[in-house]
Amino acid sequence: MYSVLVPRRVAKAIEKIPEPIRKELVALVEQLQESGPIQSNWPNYGRLSANRYHCHLSYSWVACWYHEKETVEIEVYYVGSRQNAPY
Repeated sequence: MYSVLVPRRVAKAIEKIPEPIRKELVALVEQLQESGPIQSNWPNYGRLSANRYHCHLSYSWVACWYHEKETVEIEVYYVGSRQNAPY
């Protein structure tokens, strides 16, 4: 079981996204908690670096997360439009 952290600034951004996208994010976070950072079943999932990952919540919305190896903590560091995604 993994612990998923959502920093305050990301939580504020989540409040502004459409409800259907929030539901997708909740499903993603639940899967991150259960099975860890590698989520190859999500659309456009990809590894951004050795410990950073992303996937699409819909065509226009993405989530990015960070996982330090040998730990059980995953940090969601971005949720928002893919145009502004930090990759």
